[in-house]
Amino acid sequence: MYAIIATGGKQYKVAEGDIIKVEKLGVEAGETYTFDQVLAVSGDDFKVGNPTVEGATVTASVIGDKKGKKVIVYKYKRKTGYHKKNGHRQQYTAVKIEKINA
Repeated sequence: MYAIIATGGKQYKVAEGDIIKVEKLGVEAGETYTFDQVLAVSGDDFKVGNPTVEGATVTASVIGDKKGKKVIVYKYKRKTGYHKKNGHRQQYTAVKIEKINA
């Protein structure tokens, strides 16, 4: 059984026991979080929402907040001596999917 959820402007295919990285949620580690935007659920039959499945939720436990890999942003203009180097590390929340309620 799996579900497709939407959070942080992205969509994720999740099953029970999966650990996924989502955009930062602002929830403390060890707490539970419920995703209510469930777009599709697969079980005995496949249900697709319009836009979400009625009454379906996905419950997850929060592992913690972390930072992703560093992305280097380098700006350069030729012949003028202009160059600028900048780095960015996106913050995310790691969650473990506990139960799919459909």
